[in-house]
Amino acid sequence: MLRTIGRRLALLVPTLFGLSILLFLWVRSLPGGPATALLGDKATPEAVARINELYGFNEPLIAQYGTYMGKLLTGDFGVSLRSGRPVLDEFATRFPATLELTAFALVFAVGVGIPLGYWAARHVGRWQDQLSVFLSLGGIVVPVFFLAFILKWVFAIKLGWLPTDGRQNPRINATHYTDFYLLDGIMTQEWDAVWDAFLHLVLPGLALGTIPLAIIVRITRASVLEVMNADYVRTARAKGIGADLIRNRFILRNAMLPVTTTIGLQLGLLISGAVLTETVFAFNGIGRFLRDAIFYLDYPVLQGFIIFIALIYSLINLLVDVSYSLIDPRVRVQ
Repeated sequence: MLRTIGRRLALLVPTLFGLSILLFLWVRSLPGGPATALLGDKATPEAVARINELYGFNEPLIAQYGTYMGKLLTGDFGVSLRSGRPVLDEFATRFPATLELTAFALVFAVGVGIPLGYWAARHVGRWQDQLSVFLSLGGIVVPVFFLAFILKWVFAIKLGWLPTDGRQNPRINATHYTDFYLLDGIMTQEWDAVWDAFLHLVLPGLALGTIPLAIIVRITRASVLEVMNADYVRTARAKGIGADLIRNRFILRNAMLPVTTTIGLQLGLLISGAVLTETVFAFNGIGRFLRDAIFYLDYPVLQGFIIFIALIYSLINLLVDVSYSLIDPRVRVQ
């Protein structure tokens, strides 16, 4: 197990190194150069010269890349052109919001998707199966931003059951230590703040989790159907083993391998796909921050976000590999 983790961690180095080269070349291949892209309409020759001197764009590419990598390795992702704050500080402030929203969406997708997929497989070819396939197909084809607007219009504006935007009602005098609003409310036992933060998560969490839910339903259904027809399952039934034991030990456990991969990949997509959802619901996380960075051409923020998401993806893949070994010892790498 430790050797497996060590090998996966070693693979992170060339992956992130290659990505850093692509990011470095991307910024320097912008039309007119990075200085012109940063200045926009204010790109006078004097201003371009000052930016080139300030950021070292007039140095040789090898020297520029060395400086760039040196800053990355020390945790210096640059300074936001819009706020003037370090990019890492901006992410540290906003990432708890996105992580809280992503966790809610993932719990919703997994908690509903796996039982629904298993339910469909148990009733394959019947109306229960057709209904689950229809719902999962609808969840995939409906765009996230459209579903977000529909949920907001119906449940927040027309019915008034849930908040329209934000993370918490500003009139609630809540204490925040970690910027995880649910966790902060539980730690301080401010239950009104916990409930209000939960209500603010419902609509964006449902909108964000719908596509992963649909994918998990379809993967679970296909995986369970494959395992149910396996020889060892038929043998277990022939030996008179109880249905509950067959379901939990033989079917679900073996069917979870492809589902685990799907869940891991969807977690990374949820974090990177929070841009539209956070924009619709004015949810102050890194997704909305990235939207603003794209609009204002804040390239240090974009570079930092890409590196950050790549690191998250790599760590998620590592966790998926480890979970494989825990679910099925046959796939352990010796």
